[in-house]
Amino acid sequence: MAAHTSDTSSSADSTSGGYVSPLLDLLPGAVAAEAPDAGVAAHYGELFREQRALARGEGFVDLSHRDVVTVTGQDRLSWLHLLLTQHVSELPPGQATEALVLSAKGHIEHAVHLVDDGETTWLHTEPGQAGPLIGYLESMRFFYRVEVADRTADVAVVHLPAGAITELPPGTGVLETPYGRDAFLARAELPAFAATAGPPAGVLALEALRVEARRPRLGRETDHRTIPHELGWLDTAVHLHKGCYRGQETVARVHNLGRPPRRLVFLHLDGSEVRLPEHGEPVRLAADGAEGRQLGFVTTAARHHELGPIALALVKRNVPADADLLAGQTVAAQEIVVAP
Repeated sequence: MAAHTSDTSSSADSTSGGYVSPLLDLLPGAVAAEAPDAGVAAHYGELFREQRALARGEGFVDLSHRDVVTVTGQDRLSWLHLLLTQHVSELPPGQATEALVLSAKGHIEHAVHLVDDGETTWLHTEPGQAGPLIGYLESMRFFYRVEVADRTADVAVVHLPAGAITELPPGTGVLETPYGRDAFLARAELPAFAATAGPPAGVLALEALRVEARRPRLGRETDHRTIPHELGWLDTAVHLHKGCYRGQETVARVHNLGRPPRRLVFLHLDGSEVRLPEHGEPVRLAADGAEGRQLGFVTTAARHHELGPIALALVKRNVPADADLLAGQTVAAQEIVVAP
């Protein structure tokens, strides 16, 4: 894999809180994103054009701020199988999947995207999460023949939309998903790749398409007590018929009872409002107004090139599914993502 190539000269910035992608200076029109995506471009001057290009399968998104972890060794898949919510003990080379790490009470602590190349399992996760994730993995090594490494310093992630025909450097690791490909590039190859990969799109365009697809993201749709059932992650990141892992008792109990305490909803926001609600703003019943009881919170809001302003929110399970909601100060119609 090209990503095995190491460029230690970039390691300091890529693993620190002050990481800045070289593409912010190299690509015209780049506007830096804010947390949690600080360090890469929010957009390149034309948000909707960038969204439309991604929807057509064109261009790429710089995700070089994300953390990269590898696991090597003879026992890597059987060992990860014991720790993750996903069935990975027999994961074929090249087959990508999502998985979670849960607390003992079943709360989501980590979310990873992973692929195995036959020798190494490659994972990428949210910025700043490699350290805590590796800390947990190392605490569970025991007698297993595995080695865990933080590869963020020398490996960068880029996203290619579904249908993209962009040529990748020989041997590049690729995580193929229904919504596109995440490629693990040697960090030193990022500028050369960007010069030939087609039109760049910022993370705001990718986030708008993620919200449209109702896909949760760690740290946006989650808080300290989120369980997988609330976000629909049972469908993509949890295997319900595998052996024990930390938090499995909660997963099984809530699944069998069918009563997660909260549920993810998709919101069509009132387009007359200029301002989008921010992450964490309260959600109430529109009929109760701004003084009504808080029933949840906005997780991610975005401007979509076709749908207009949209959002995801996490609300109490018993919120009426047909009720109009108030997201911050914005009236919103809801669509069910996780059934009440």
